[in-house]
Amino acid sequence: MDMSTTPRPITVMVVDDHPLMRAGLTEAISSQADMRVVGEASDGNEAVERYAALRPDVTIMDIAMPQLCGVKALEQIRGEHGGARVVMLTTYKGDAQILRAVKAGAQGFLLKSTLRKDLLDTVRGVHLGQRCIPPEIAMELAQHMGQGPLSAREMEVLMYAASGNSNRRIAERMTISEETVKAHMKNVLAKLAANDRTHAVTIALKRGIITI
Repeated sequence: MDMSTTPRPITVMVVDDHPLMRAGLTEAISSQADMRVVGEASDGNEAVERYAALRPDVTIMDIAMPQLCGVKALEQIRGEHGGARVVMLTTYKGDAQILRAVKAGAQGFLLKSTLRKDLLDTVRGVHLGQRCIPPEIAMELAQHMGQGPLSAREMEVLMYAASGNSNRRIAERMTISEETVKAHMKNVLAKLAANDRTHAVTIALKRGIITI
């Protein structure tokens, strides 16, 4: 066989803080003749360093990691290497992180629940310049893209509400009037399509907008 006509394999870097997940991804990718794992990283900081050294064609990176989360690592990698093709790995607990990843330039997403089925096609697609977003995530993004993000003040009000503070207590803590707190909360409910403050907190936690 003339080796000169054999296409260069797609180089892949795998980033996840769970060794078993990395091992599984590496094994699946390495079993393909047209792909090769060139490196691994266990957190966001390491991912940024390893990317600069290895320049893989495609990077598969967990969205939720300690130290430096996947989205922040993605922002740094894309900031330094505009052409980086990164696929975010998610269990899909909330779309706020996913929306941030889209804005930061993620080329695709992989749901951990459908990894076995979608992994190889996603790597090949992203390598060819396609965007690969699972239908579940695409629907959720479409639903929330039209709603403006919460302002810093609205986030603050929501965080205080999540901790069980009354409007009066929030007003005292933020040194604003109770009426202003109510106005902020009204905007929060509209933006999150929530029925009441408890519902707003539940939605914000579920979507990863706030954490307590």
